[in-house]
Amino acid sequence: MKYKIYTKLGDKGKTSIIGQNRIDKHDARIEAYGSIDELNSYFGLLRSFDNVKKINFLSDFLIKSQNNLFVIGSYLAQTQQKRIKCQDFLISDKIIKDLETIIDKIEKDIPSITRFVLPGGDVISSHFQIARTICRRSERRITFFNQKEKLDNNILIYINRLSDFLFVAARYILFVSNENELFWEK
Repeated sequence: MKYKIYTKLGDKGKTSIIGQNRIDKHDARIEAYGSIDELNSYFGLLRSFDNVKKINFLSDFLIKSQNNLFVIGSYLAQTQQKRIKCQDFLISDKIIKDLETIIDKIEKDIPSITRFVLPGGDVISSHFQIARTICRRSERRITFFNQKEKLDNNILIYINRLSDFLFVAARYILFVSNENELFWEK
């Protein structure tokens, strides 16, 4: 039997999560994993650009990050009781180290900065900057939810580093396309 995409169960502002039914759609948990879902979708957009596809290490890392974001989203979508029972989690120290390694690799290839960079200069770079701001919003939602229900600290570290990755990737895209960065002028 084929299922329909709509259930009509959420028509009154409630949803269900793993382990709990009828939770408000504006609940801190829903905000947290919803922002991760948005970020994951934006990573899909980033991967669709031909210039990103040509940079294999970047395209591959975006896919790896999307998989990590799915893990984080599913973790956030569970009740605290379900998360405690499921100890085979999640964002390991190695995953964070891999993220730091790619940031370091990119930073070696681009000029160092001493001033604030204005987002823009190239469409793809601008999209990476937008993804960075979505990532920062996700981080705010997750840290807010963390005050309500203590989360695995590696999630907070990973999301913080992920925004750093998006920033240096945006700069890298500008650099390889020979576009000039603009800096904030007081």
